[in-house]
Amino acid sequence: MFLGIDVGTYESKGVLVDQDGTVIAHARRRHGIATPNPGHVEQDPETVWWADVTGIARELTSHPRGREIAGVGLSAIGPCVVATDADLRPLRPAILYGVDTRATAQIDRITARIGADEVFRRAGNALTSQSAGPKIAWLKDEEPDVWRAARWFMTSQSWLVAKLTGDVTIDHATAGYFHPLYDVASGEWDTTGCEDWADAARLPRIAWSTDVAGTVTAAAAAETGIPAGTPVIVGTTDSPAEAVASGVVGEGELMAMYGSSGYFIRVGDRLRVDARLWSAPFVFEGTYVLAAGTSTAGTATRWIADLLGVTVDQDEQTFAHLIELAAESEPGARGLLALPHFSGERTPFQDPASRGVLMGLGLEHTKADVARAMLEGVGHSISAAILAFRAAGAPIERVMAIGGATRNPFIIGTVSAVTGLEQVVADSPGAAFGDAFLAALGTGAVREPGDVRQWVHVRETVGPDAATRAVLTADHDDYLTLYNAIAPLQHGRRR
Repeated sequence: MFLGIDVGTYESKGVLVDQDGTVIAHARRRHGIATPNPGHVEQDPETVWWADVTGIARELTSHPRGREIAGVGLSAIGPCVVATDADLRPLRPAILYGVDTRATAQIDRITARIGADEVFRRAGNALTSQSAGPKIAWLKDEEPDVWRAARWFMTSQSWLVAKLTGDVTIDHATAGYFHPLYDVASGEWDTTGCEDWADAARLPRIAWSTDVAGTVTAAAAAETGIPAGTPVIVGTTDSPAEAVASGVVGEGELMAMYGSSGYFIRVGDRLRVDARLWSAPFVFEGTYVLAAGTSTAGTATRWIADLLGVTVDQDEQTFAHLIELAAESEPGARGLLALPHFSGERTPFQDPASRGVLMGLGLEHTKADVARAMLEGVGHSISAAILAFRAAGAPIERVMAIGGATRNPFIIGTVSAVTGLEQVVADSPGAAFGDAFLAALGTGAVREPGDVRQWVHVRETVGPDAATRAVLTADHDDYLTLYNAIAPLQHGRRR
């Protein structure tokens, strides 16, 4: 048996999986975030992360087969910054990933000092709120007592693995987001130009996700119920684990995650860098990713459901009602076009100031037209992100789609129509399932990364629809034109 646990932004999930990929038991815990100041997003490692992990582990190890665990894999949100003392006690709440935007001044200062070209050469990315490095610099500037007292600056799953094993490690995939402290070409820490706030000796040992970090200590066994001596792999962040869980492990394969926002990972066997996308190592040695993301997907569909009055207590029924309403319209929503940029937009625009637009409204339009326009707009947003890979010279050979919005035919159908790509929809149990597979691989129970495809269950395949492709492709051109035309006005209103 293999135990996988994933700690997400609002929920933690765990699965107990056998060697054939069958989920024997699962558990979950919900939690929240803290926003103590504008732009600050935090969680307490002990009362949120560790409490969830111990609760889920105790529940799953109480299963009749829970004592047969041969390996543990963990993933968590990231890249986060967790400052701890030598005994792994957090010195303050963890600073979360890109949703925490506190380090803007540090990003500007570090970029000016090192140079934007050198940052991109070293990290394969520009510095953004998703970069962990500037948040360590923020601690030096704003909380110097914490910075001086810290023995370790690590990330979420690093701390959890250390709590289980006593070993402080980080995987290459997550270290790749500690820009500008990780050299993506050499795979090593490089603090050149950052010596006044960063020291490689205070950063975790870098390893591959499937490497065994250590074994469960007696103290951790007492808290979690996991037998002492059980191997624990280094693990990774939630998105790479999701990719593995969907069976995306080979050259040219793309994970398309249709969640509250959209996230996309393309796996390759060589490093590619492009300013429109994010570059990092993947979870296996010799593999890399290009990644993209949108800011809204499921959140926009929930918003329009609330606005149009089709919301009911059960989310599944709400979205079913919304789909039924949109079906009363026609492809192209009778001339309506939506930009679903309710929280700005990421790939390909990287524009946090962009906001939602509904263009073309006339007295003849109905609620059904508005519903369909918004769903197709989400599809255009996702299509634009996926097409950025093609523009970067990174062809897509296979798409595995996961997430709740894959059940919305107008969203996923628009994506296939615009991109021309066939999408294989997987019934994935989520990142924790990927963690369990990585643990099985790391302990030798399975032999090759590609073996995960035998674990993955396919629900359906969605291909381009010839009847709608011409309309939706023309609408996508208009979607791009609309954004470019209205962006200057939007930026002026935001100021």
